[in-house]
Amino acid sequence: MNLGTYLTRSARYWPESPALVCGDRSWTFAELDRATGRLASALSARGLRPGDAVASLAWNRGELVEVEFALYKAGLTRAPINARLGRGEVEHILRYAPVRALIFDAAHREDALAAIAASGTGCLPVPLDAPADPGPDEVPYPALLQEGDDAGSLVEVDEDTPCVLNFTSGSTGALKAAVQTVGNRLANMRKLLMSDESRPRPGTRYLACGPITHATGMGLLAGVFGGSTTYVLPAWSPKAFLETVERERITATFLVPAMVNTVLAHPGAAGHDLSSLTSVRVGGAPISPRRLRDAVEFFGPVLAQGYGLGETTSVVAGLSGAEIAHAVKEDAELLQSCGRAMYDTELRVVDEAGRELAPREVGEVIVRGPDCVREYWREPELSAETFRDGWVHTGDLAWMREDGYLFLVDRKKDMIISGGFNIYCTEVEAALYEHPAVQEACVVGVPDEQWGEAVKAVVVRRAGSEATADELIAFCADRLDRFKKPRSVEFTASLPHNRNGKLDRKAVREPYWAGTALRVN
Repeated sequence: MNLGTYLTRSARYWPESPALVCGDRSWTFAELDRATGRLASALSARGLRPGDAVASLAWNRGELVEVEFALYKAGLTRAPINARLGRGEVEHILRYAPVRALIFDAAHREDALAAIAASGTGCLPVPLDAPADPGPDEVPYPALLQEGDDAGSLVEVDEDTPCVLNFTSGSTGALKAAVQTVGNRLANMRKLLMSDESRPRPGTRYLACGPITHATGMGLLAGVFGGSTTYVLPAWSPKAFLETVERERITATFLVPAMVNTVLAHPGAAGHDLSSLTSVRVGGAPISPRRLRDAVEFFGPVLAQGYGLGETTSVVAGLSGAEIAHAVKEDAELLQSCGRAMYDTELRVVDEAGRELAPREVGEVIVRGPDCVREYWREPELSAETFRDGWVHTGDLAWMREDGYLFLVDRKKDMIISGGFNIYCTEVEAALYEHPAVQEACVVGVPDEQWGEAVKAVVVRRAGSEATADELIAFCADRLDRFKKPRSVEFTASLPHNRNGKLDRKAVREPYWAGTALRVN
């Protein structure tokens, strides 16, 4: 089998239909199929063999989609590098994979060439934009395409073949890569195609807002299979998002909660016509019930949310638009849920010994299914800790309702223990988001001589608001057990986000622990 087959088949079904649009460039299915065939055969002619790793380092652009499907066709392993990583981390990935070719844009050329030289791997440097002064080893992407054959070749692989090395954002320590196999990617595609609300089909116009090398791009394979058009946003901004949805009549998109926040806070957002949207999926991080209600009010009853991670390849629990609409009207508790197990996924909440817990007891989420990976790349000890007896141990704490809905409460490492009580940051944040003055909030544990840790909230106020710390503390005290309320509130102009747009809790927490004997993980 070969995942590239689905592009070649779609090029036969809908040859002149638009498959991909980025900026002022567009590709029909036939054009995309030919380009990926040329790249696949060119890499093979350069001596790359099935299983070899090829990395990309670039901001969003259409050629990254070409690269993905060319690597599928050639049986090569894709190693997408987050465009915000530093030179040292890029060098680490080149060695760690190891990478045989690195494809990069002009903005990353200096770092890419330096990382290649420092890594000593001898990988092929491929600049996407032909430089005015190419180095002796550089092969510009347009020239590389000319070396290939339109027909290309489809290398036969099996479902256990490594397909993508999905690197973590690195916010919790050294970079590691979940090995997503061909079978994992196929399972992800099946899930998306089974969704009544967001199934891609001819006429679907999907807007990829975040890095297409990561979660935002997970739907590319299903989109090609279904005959839909993918619009790639070169760089995220709420203005660009709103204008693109209105101009291109976008029907579907995926947003992380931080993006939702910026769209809702954008001046003049309500003046844009977003009526073409039929599916807005939210994921990548927890979203508070208040923000979910605000988003439903803004976008309409088209929101769905889900829970997944790199180790599961795709969404493993989901809350549909119909379920969210029901929650808004009749089941307020359900707004705190990330949904129920999707399709062939199995979910459990277990204690430290791995025993399944009763409903509403907090424990660790474990997941099993055909989209779940089995190992980290070249990390046997870490793999043995995370992947046990066929289950992925997520490190996420949650409880399950009697009817199977999953309620995330925190990451294990983010839980605050104050005076012997467990306090979940997301629960306190949810209370803060109910206050109309709060645009964004991050709750962390800080050192406290009496209690060990104390709850601290770092808050971005909405423009024009003058809410005080005492006001927010009292507001939370009315909604939470008193030991959970923030002991202090600090206001800031903005909060840090990691390379994938998620709130960077570690960066917020770290300054408060600097110089103390007890360090946070």
